[in-house]
Amino acid sequence: MYSISRRLAVSQPSCRAFLARYFSSTPLVQNSSQGTDKFYVTQPIFYVNSDPHIGHFYTTVLADTIKRYADMQGKQTKMSAGTDEHGLKIQQAAERAGKDPLEFCTQYSDRFRDLQRASKASVTDFIRTTDARHYRAVEHFWNVLVERGYIYKGEHSGWYAVSDEAFYTESQIEERLDEKTGICRKVAIESGQPVEWVSEVNYKFKLSEFRDRLVEWVESNPDAIYPEIRRNEVLGWLRSGLEDLSVSRPRSRLKWGIPVPGDSEHTVYVWVDALVNYATVDGYPWTGKLEFFPPDVQVVGKDIVRFHAVYWPALLMAAGLPLPKRILAHAHWTMGSQKMSKSKGNVVDPFKAIEQYGVDPIRFFMIRNGGIANDGDYSSDEVMVRYKKDLAGQLGNLASRCLSKALKADVSEFARIAQEQQGENLVHRRDLALRKMLIEISDTVKLQFDKGEFGRGLGLIFDMLALANKHISDNEPWNLVKNQDEDSKRRLQVVLFYSLEAVRIAATMIQPVMPEKAQVILQHLAIPPAASRWSDTQFGCGWKDISADSMLKRPDSSISQLFPKLD
Repeated sequence: MYSISRRLAVSQPSCRAFLARYFSSTPLVQNSSQGTDKFYVTQPIFYVNSDPHIGHFYTTVLADTIKRYADMQGKQTKMSAGTDEHGLKIQQAAERAGKDPLEFCTQYSDRFRDLQRASKASVTDFIRTTDARHYRAVEHFWNVLVERGYIYKGEHSGWYAVSDEAFYTESQIEERLDEKTGICRKVAIESGQPVEWVSEVNYKFKLSEFRDRLVEWVESNPDAIYPEIRRNEVLGWLRSGLEDLSVSRPRSRLKWGIPVPGDSEHTVYVWVDALVNYATVDGYPWTGKLEFFPPDVQVVGKDIVRFHAVYWPALLMAAGLPLPKRILAHAHWTMGSQKMSKSKGNVVDPFKAIEQYGVDPIRFFMIRNGGIANDGDYSSDEVMVRYKKDLAGQLGNLASRCLSKALKADVSEFARIAQEQQGENLVHRRDLALRKMLIEISDTVKLQFDKGEFGRGLGLIFDMLALANKHISDNEPWNLVKNQDEDSKRRLQVVLFYSLEAVRIAATMIQPVMPEKAQVILQHLAIPPAASRWSDTQFGCGWKDISADSMLKRPDSSISQLFPKLD
């Protein structure tokens, strides 16, 4: 059970250096000495053609976890979210609903804003592409591209997918049999959406001129696109060549969008419009020094990698703006290994999931079981397994056992015990294995978190808790408390220190994923907020900051109700 943690041990400098080279060379959140104190993470802006689903929730929680992880390292953070509200698909959907497009968009935009709140996402900026500030930003961005000679007018023909709001080349489409109708139709290979042949005059962006620069950017920045499967996918697209990109639509066909500056007969292509949002929320066009831009991490789903890892950096290069530092493209969610869809009736409502399990437990499940490279599979049974086995069975059980009034844990003594236990010669042989893991856990988990692999990091944390539960069972503090001799009293507090040190470190580390539950645990331990930073995940840290005030603020309620039984 614990061999993984042993193999990942980083107590020796040479081992730590090897692991740093083996894993991502650039941490997700760089130290202040390596960069700036500011940290900017973006969510993709969600398309307002339907209610939020569990995939939107996962993206939101993953981005929020990254933002909170940066908070723990003392960064001044910004996280953007919002809704993408223009395009032919929205125009047609509003017409079918018999609503004004803005009214239609507002209805769904409000639902996505509700999702941010329900998810406890610490969003600092929520943008709608129908905002006046965004219109100004897109118009300015377009004019910069024109001035720099990267936009021209010409005839464009190609296969167009209304659902994707994108043109595809001949090599990017294929014929597929529609199982419902029995009719063969042409679809985009990448998305599976039907395409139609369109020929029209519009504005084009000289995307082809950026092929070599984009290849150089990806190859010289191995962490710019993660995971590696997505990076290789992007390199494959680039090496096969790029065609110039159609960046407008005739207004006769698409009225719902931002007019092309100086040409009211054309509408700005929805993806150019949408991508600029990441600059809009940071005050673009800037009159002085950039504040947070470019983004440190852009969280996107794997289905929109092309737009974020090819079109977006090319547009930024053309505008003379800096490129994002990392694009983290996560996988999707399935149910029973099948793609979720309304027609199959297997779409998960995130609001109902939050109501059923609680926001922190469902956040935990999504991050623990969600995929970065590979799709995650959603199952109510699996949610309950994680809840009962990990949260209630490991974390909740250990905290409840050790904080039982019957055991008389004296956390005010733990700073002294932690100092005493730094020297291995004073450590009881029964404590050696757990002590070793507690010393190593901060670095091993950080290696995973720094890549965005929070699920793997959580796995290591719960391996540690499993060992801590075994340690307390083996040392039987409930028997030690019965003895009144001084040796038994001292041994009791040392045993409880090791168990609650595991709880403290775990609670500190899981704050980005389960912010509310983690804080409740730390309050029960009398750990103040000032002692719950990432640096406090080191062995023995945190207890020295316990004060009389923090002892008085400990909750009166029993921690045994931290993860109550669910029906």
